[in-house]
Amino acid sequence: MQDDAPVGVLLMAYGTPETPDQVEPYFTHIRGGRTPSPEAVAHLKERYARVGGKTPLLEITNEVAAALQERLRRDGGNFNVYAGMKHWHPFIGEVMERMATDGVKRVVAFALAPHCSRISLGGYRKAVEDAQERLGSPFDIPFAKCWHHHERWRDMMAGLVRDGLEQFPEGERESVTVLFSAHSLPERIRTWDDPYERQLLESSAAVAERAGVRDWRFAFQSAGNTGEPWIGPDIVDYLETLHSEGVRNVLSVPIGFVSDHLEILFDIDVEAKERAAELGMTLHRTQMPNARPEFIEVLASVVHEHLEAPVACWCYPDLVQVAPLPSRAGAGK
Repeated sequence: MQDDAPVGVLLMAYGTPETPDQVEPYFTHIRGGRTPSPEAVAHLKERYARVGGKTPLLEITNEVAAALQERLRRDGGNFNVYAGMKHWHPFIGEVMERMATDGVKRVVAFALAPHCSRISLGGYRKAVEDAQERLGSPFDIPFAKCWHHHERWRDMMAGLVRDGLEQFPEGERESVTVLFSAHSLPERIRTWDDPYERQLLESSAAVAERAGVRDWRFAFQSAGNTGEPWIGPDIVDYLETLHSEGVRNVLSVPIGFVSDHLEILFDIDVEAKERAAELGMTLHRTQMPNARPEFIEVLASVVHEHLEAPVACWCYPDLVQVAPLPSRAGAGK
């Protein structure tokens, strides 16, 4: 590798359609090329319509990449930061072509998801491996380990929780139940000693402690409709449990996500809030990390730590391909 060759940082996200006519091909890609039914497509389009027609996932991810590149270069490093999507343009393979053209040889790659599960993250590795093979393996591109344990990440999330509690009247904040959540996955991950659930509970406990929260719970959300059991309890159903316990104020903390997208803007801000209102409860949500400066600092630390002492992600060593991961409506980010 030439000394002046830039180090590439490949940030990977799920992808999102930008217009209604892109929903069907996007959905088809998620399903591994199998065309969804017209009813499923219409249902997904309706969800996008409820949140304004599209989500800002791509714009946010590009903003994160630009800010991270600026942050890394500020220390004098020669870094190029790229954003690639798993299920829509710019696809990971398309971005890797540009990386090769730019002369990148060494790459730090990781999904913008702090917690680790083979079934959700394996598709990112598959996309990278396919592009590597097609391009003639031009990159040294190990995957950075997941970063749920990072102290800066947990401190940032605790700050978002404290800010979120301020949405409630001062006299009611002591009665607020903090409800952490993350994307559900099929129950079969429990047969693999998959660390996903354990990491989520560890993160939630650490963030709650930092934020001074005593009453916190955990639920899953956005389970897929695949005909097999998915991990629960589902957040919408769990609101009924909290209601039966006398809880009236809930702060939603989607700790498994980092950006505003369909699982946040619809599943929490529409579906969960509507159910809470039906139950006579008040539900507010924390802001997402998005491209906040403190989140950029977290990612810069992840990059530097991996370059100094590379550690492979638990999810990636042996897995090449997994089944697609749809959302409750079939898909959507």
